[in-house]
Amino acid sequence: MIELPVARLRDEAVLPAQAYEGDAGLDLTACTRVELGPGERAVVGTGLAVAVPPGHAALVLPRSGLAADRGLTVVNSPGLIDSGYRGELRVILLNTDLRESLVVEPGMRIAQLVVIPLANVRLRETAELPVSDRGGGGLGSSGA
Repeated sequence: MIELPVARLRDEAVLPAQAYEGDAGLDLTACTRVELGPGERAVVGTGLAVAVPPGHAALVLPRSGLAADRGLTVVNSPGLIDSGYRGELRVILLNTDLRESLVVEPGMRIAQLVVIPLANVRLRETAELPVSDRGGGGLGSSGA
């Protein structure tokens, strides 16, 4: 188990929490009120900062219930929080509904935070890559 230090930047900020024990994501909660018209996006603060441990990253992901029920998603999903970032966690939300506005209220669960370990990657430039079954088989296509 890793420890994730969390600081409240505002008194009304809600600490992230798992909805159920064993859940991968910690729910992030809005700290400000924002109204999103149809197709609009906004940056919503959580009033929190975290210290992601070295060798890890945190991903900000949409909540599936909000996406299915209200059309609310995270624009840059997944949002990436590097271990050196200490600023406020802010979520870029998009109202995908083209007819209905959506109001984000303080205390509303708006996204999930997932902390993952990182591979230690070292680049090695080469003139040719190893052959694979897929090869250059198209973006988003298995060729089947």
